[in-house]
Amino acid sequence: MRIVRGGRERPEADRELTAELVSTVAERGERLLRVWQPPRQVAFGRRDTTRDGYDRARERLRAASIPFVERSVGGHAVYFSGTTLSFVRATPVGDARSSITERYEAATADVRAALDRLGVDATAGEPDGAFCPGTHSLSADGKIVGLAQRLRRDRAVVSGIVVVRDYEEIGSVLGPVYDALDLPFDRSATGSLARAGGVADPDAVCRALETALADGDPTVERVRET
Repeated sequence: MRIVRGGRERPEADRELTAELVSTVAERGERLLRVWQPPRQVAFGRRDTTRDGYDRARERLRAASIPFVERSVGGHAVYFSGTTLSFVRATPVGDARSSITERYEAATADVRAALDRLGVDATAGEPDGAFCPGTHSLSADGKIVGLAQRLRRDRAVVSGIVVVRDYEEIGSVLGPVYDALDLPFDRSATGSLARAGGVADPDAVCRALETALADGDPTVERVRET
């Protein structure tokens, strides 16, 4: 497995880096893991872009000087405060659709194990009104983890976010966005590792997630931050 650390300062450049790394998985025949702190941004989901209030939501972010991007997959908007983590585990596969459930279950179990070592007993599911609602989430005093999966002919990608702290800031930023999109949102439904009494240092959480999500004898490399 290849572990890649570091990132880009600009949200769009950072997303392009992830896409480039994932695109090489099948060619290299090597599993990829990246766990990192994306730059501050709101990432809209594809379903957000078709809603009547999408332009209004973006205007509210511009007024607050908060960068935003559009991701090609996923549900609804998420906010990366600067301490919120993201992870990607990509696997080269012949038939990517053969074990969707197994990949979700494996990733969920690995993340739960990492959180347990970080002092948080997370449970499956999420409260009503959570950000980016989905069927693969973990909660502890609010939603703290959301997972998604992308499938291509030659690779499978399981990704997710982990809220380390700043849950109040996340609620404050996403509240007006979800209001503009006319989507249910409850600020109290957002949790964090810190809120649940766990480790609140993003670097420590990154390393714990890497340990849990990695397999075999991984190699580690760092990308140049630009």
